[in-house]
Amino acid sequence: MAPVEAAIGAAIDELKRLLGARATDAAAVLEQHSHDESYHPPAAPDVVCFPHTTEEVSAIVRVSASRHVPVIPFGAGTSLEGHVNAIHGGITIDLREMNRVLRVGAEDMDATVEAGVTRLQLNKALRSTGLTFTVDPGADSSLGGMAATRASGTTAVRYGTMRENVLGLTVVLPDGRIIKTGTRARKSSSGYDLTRLFVGSEGTLGVITEVTVRLHPLPEAVSAAVCSFDSMKGAIDTVIATIQHGVPVARMELLDETQMDAVNRYSKTSYAVAPTLFFEFHSDSRAHIADQAQTVQALAAERSGRDFQWATRLEDREKLWRARHDTLYASLALRPGSRAQITDVCVPISHLAECILETKQDNLGAPFPISLVGHAGDGNFHLLYLLNVESPAELEAARQLNERLVMRALRMGGTCSGEHGVGTGKMKYLEAEHGSALELMRTLKRALDPDNRMNPGKMLVVD
Repeated sequence: MAPVEAAIGAAIDELKRLLGARATDAAAVLEQHSHDESYHPPAAPDVVCFPHTTEEVSAIVRVSASRHVPVIPFGAGTSLEGHVNAIHGGITIDLREMNRVLRVGAEDMDATVEAGVTRLQLNKALRSTGLTFTVDPGADSSLGGMAATRASGTTAVRYGTMRENVLGLTVVLPDGRIIKTGTRARKSSSGYDLTRLFVGSEGTLGVITEVTVRLHPLPEAVSAAVCSFDSMKGAIDTVIATIQHGVPVARMELLDETQMDAVNRYSKTSYAVAPTLFFEFHSDSRAHIADQAQTVQALAAERSGRDFQWATRLEDREKLWRARHDTLYASLALRPGSRAQITDVCVPISHLAECILETKQDNLGAPFPISLVGHAGDGNFHLLYLLNVESPAELEAARQLNERLVMRALRMGGTCSGEHGVGTGKMKYLEAEHGSALELMRTLKRALDPDNRMNPGKMLVVD
């Protein structure tokens, strides 16, 4: 038996003694943990572990260290850049059974949860408190995974991303040590900000097992609106004007005409097939809500906006936002059997119109359908390339289009990834974005994980 195979076999035996049936190398379980929701090729681990405590995660990581076997943390599997694919095999640590809400501090508006708790589960637990967890990436992702990828979503324009909403973490380091970062205080100038180091580290520096998050009061009044535009530029100019006028909009989502056609077909709606903005307004006053909406309506009307439709009743708002959240499935229905490659650039708001218009021009003549949806208030937008993944020509065309898009965003002072993270899909762009700072990232990786066992092959190429 080869040395690597012997080490993996010994690790599996040790893990089964440690966890019993909660360590498995059953083929069906390995396959389930070989991929996320992206188009990236699947890669199965050698064994999957289902720990119940931070101490068990520590014990698993110590086995990894002693046998020199990779470790891949796994949350809900909803990531989009191949983050959980075990491209070098090894031990997948599935944290879904670490799913307890450990503490809710209503007076301090915070909560501590195990990493496997999902955002919907947390908000259900908060139902009687008048508080809510605001970060909404669309999928019912785990809080540990959301912290690891620095997720955000539709509400980030008002409430921020995971970076702003994580107060502290419990992390198992590559050698099995357990550390706690941050405090429940709302500010601190004590020591290095280790919380921010691990938020967004994608499992390459340690395994997040507990997360303390910031909560927000449920708004007393909520309204939503949708407005179509004669041009994409008019829609984006309305976004910029809304931000510059200081309107505290809670969501501001942009869909292009291709996406709106897909939404109408899939969700049985009858919106105009045109560039469209979806808005949501939060306040403690219905009068204030009305003022916000009227201000935005006036700004839109000055910029070719039309058919401004309000939704104040809960069922109407849910219908509106269901259509927005179903955009992936609506797009896939445009080309049955396709897989979506989803781009994720983010640019300064002042460059959003320029970036989108140049990109749409560049996309003309693509050999596959392309739709656009974006968190316009953040300058973050996604293209959905609907690909036949069996076609090398389509995959190469998508690669070239995406590469030009990323370079365009970087030229405008933006980033290759606004919220999906790096995984395997964005690694090649980090040097162009970060320059010499990339070597400092490698230095940090080597210092914490000298054997490169923690989610290897993701985020950084380490010698």
